[in-house]
Amino acid sequence: MIPLPDARQGARIKITGVVQGVGFRPFIYGLAKRHDLAGWVRNTGRGVDLVVEGCPDDIGAFLDAMRQETPPLARIADVCVETTPLFGHRDFQILPSSGQSAASQSVPPDSALCEDCRRELWDPADRRYRYPFINCTNCGPRFTIVRGLPYDRPLTTMADFPMCPACRAEYEDPLDRRFHAQPVACPECGPQVWLEVEGDTRYQGPEAIAAARELLRQGRIVAIKGLGGFHLACDASNDLAIERLRQRKHRPGKPLAVMMANLGAINRACRPTAAEEAELTSSRRPIVLLRQQRQSPISPEVAPQQRTLGVMLPYTPLHELLLEPEAGFPDALVMTSGNLSGDPLVSDNRSARRRLQDVTDAFLFHDRPIAARCDDSVVQLVDGTTLPLRRARGYTPEAIELREALPSILATGSEWKNSFCLTEDKRAFVSPHLGDLASLETQEAFLDMLAHYRSLYGLTPVAIAHDLHPDYIASRLAETLSQSESLPLIPVQHHHAHIAGVLAEHHYPPDQQAIGLAFDGTGYGRDGAIWGGECLLASLTSFERAFHLRYVPLPGGDAAVRHPWRVALSWLREAGIPWDPWLPPVIGLDQVARHGLLQQLERGINTPNSSSMGRLFDAVAALVGLRRSVDYEAQAAMELETLAWAAEDDELNYQFALEGTELDPVPVLHAIVGDLRAGVGTARIARRFHQAVADAGHQVCQFLRAETGLAEVALSGGVWQNRLLLHLTTAKLTQAGFRVLLPRLTPVNDGGLSFGQAAVAGYRLLRRLTSDDLEPQPEPALHGSL
Repeated sequence: MIPLPDARQGARIKITGVVQGVGFRPFIYGLAKRHDLAGWVRNTGRGVDLVVEGCPDDIGAFLDAMRQETPPLARIADVCVETTPLFGHRDFQILPSSGQSAASQSVPPDSALCEDCRRELWDPADRRYRYPFINCTNCGPRFTIVRGLPYDRPLTTMADFPMCPACRAEYEDPLDRRFHAQPVACPECGPQVWLEVEGDTRYQGPEAIAAARELLRQGRIVAIKGLGGFHLACDASNDLAIERLRQRKHRPGKPLAVMMANLGAINRACRPTAAEEAELTSSRRPIVLLRQQRQSPISPEVAPQQRTLGVMLPYTPLHELLLEPEAGFPDALVMTSGNLSGDPLVSDNRSARRRLQDVTDAFLFHDRPIAARCDDSVVQLVDGTTLPLRRARGYTPEAIELREALPSILATGSEWKNSFCLTEDKRAFVSPHLGDLASLETQEAFLDMLAHYRSLYGLTPVAIAHDLHPDYIASRLAETLSQSESLPLIPVQHHHAHIAGVLAEHHYPPDQQAIGLAFDGTGYGRDGAIWGGECLLASLTSFERAFHLRYVPLPGGDAAVRHPWRVALSWLREAGIPWDPWLPPVIGLDQVARHGLLQQLERGINTPNSSSMGRLFDAVAALVGLRRSVDYEAQAAMELETLAWAAEDDELNYQFALEGTELDPVPVLHAIVGDLRAGVGTARIARRFHQAVADAGHQVCQFLRAETGLAEVALSGGVWQNRLLLHLTTAKLTQAGFRVLLPRLTPVNDGGLSFGQAAVAGYRLLRRLTSDDLEPQPEPALHGSL
């Protein structure tokens, strides 16, 4: 309880955090009435302000209850209380919003349909029965409809829908569940749905949903407009429908997400733990990676060669209506992002007609505009810990709290799985997942979202952080923005950003070091090589490269990434292992191709050096015969992990050699080839390899603890998406007395890179480091393109 003088008193209270659009003002109104306090509450551009007058004990009890009984979607960041003179308020009121600066206000994320609204959706006596846009202060669209702050209906895309008298009465009643629920609507005054087939509107309202269900039942593909963009949907048990969708979307092998009607349907297809069920049913409703049942109604074409399935529950009333259980209707629909592979998510009706017309058989449209596109979030649970793999709907634009106030930084992120980050004071705003920047459309989406964030929060960065790689599109975007706004650039090495993001999330002091294992596919190093198997001694302002995976040439650069057999043969050559014709990466390789690759390696033509752990996983996958080429990023490594899960832990471990500052996998490769020659099963080989990588990580951490006394290890980089490797490594480190730090608020992959870049740049500016302290431009230049 906050102490106040023993007399009738007044107090002014300022609250920041996620406190708008989440029922916070009616909550305060009810609390004030309960504690017999007079005064007022209102939204501002910085949060919520209120004045209360009453007995000191009642004010103290009010403040305690405010913290303990916060509405489900609200998150209080800071409360400032100061005593004020008595103004003689006789009642408690909710005042209109004041238009202050938006710089310190948070926009709430979109939230899944709540139980109260779900009951009304299926209640024939309710006036919103089967209405696909039912919502209240505890659920529904938020970020995706906001055009400006403060969060009031005129500054949302619901401004186009004047409320009917019944909705207006609910909206203005402080004791109603829909008091100032900005998206409140009903069939009389709100958004509507319709179905278009071949450019013609065939059905509207409930008939449109029924017709869409019938098309899905028949194995057709339907584009469905949702909260933050479109989904492409089809029956998840229909092999032919999925094959058509893959062909049209140009996504031949990458796993597709599915939406299942309820937990019963999920349990028929997967084996969720209690913790995974809690994530599935949370207000965020992310896609959760679940272990599949051996006998599953889901087509194997949904996630070929994968042990897990990406599953989500319906999170809007429209989804509930589409997946309404009925005899003969599928329990699960493929619900993949509405785009062509490599393009950003489609979010408006006109673009959908143009860009998805060759993919879908019909469109289920609605007329509520989307202000900010936002894809589905993806998480996985490892040993009970929830780790985001894609941070978007349900999470963004929620701020990440920093240890201390930093200068305002814009960080442009990475080339793949891009997000950007803006910091202001003690908060970092990470954008939703934007995708790969290779396409012009995604670059335009980046700039559009950046303009939206800056307009929303009124942020003006003082510097721009970017990846050290000079040819990354994200780096070029940073340079363009720097020139247009005369802002300094701060390059941040890729793997330092990975580890710094983890340290910043865990509120590390800026100069305190930790051991960092940064394992990924591609990151530009200070020496011009491609890093990716790094053991760092890192703080938020600097790093030392303590160990790294031995370098290997990547023949063809990008070609080696697409064709793992090239990496396998390069590693075999490094290990002095002959390219025997019986080895899987050699099988089918004619003499011309073999001679050409050997000449390329011997002459060093377009063969950038790489210490990438991701490429080593690719090489082993090719070496055991899993995959010679890939259709999508990390496909070979994912299939190697799936294979490894089929075997138990093996007492016979492969061992990396520790040579100077290098982790050398040559002994591992010799052991693998020996096992292949001896007829050892590939699942056992894959398991032993995973154990060897975990052992190697443990080995270097043990060595560095002995040298430095450091006992905390941060893990980051795309390779740590591998659930088996993460489980094995954390178990070994924890058993040895290390504290393992994982990113819980941003993805372990490049989707979290912008947060780390912003933290490094912010702390460097805060410490007034000179330009000599910033990352030097690497020499020599990178050979080949990656």
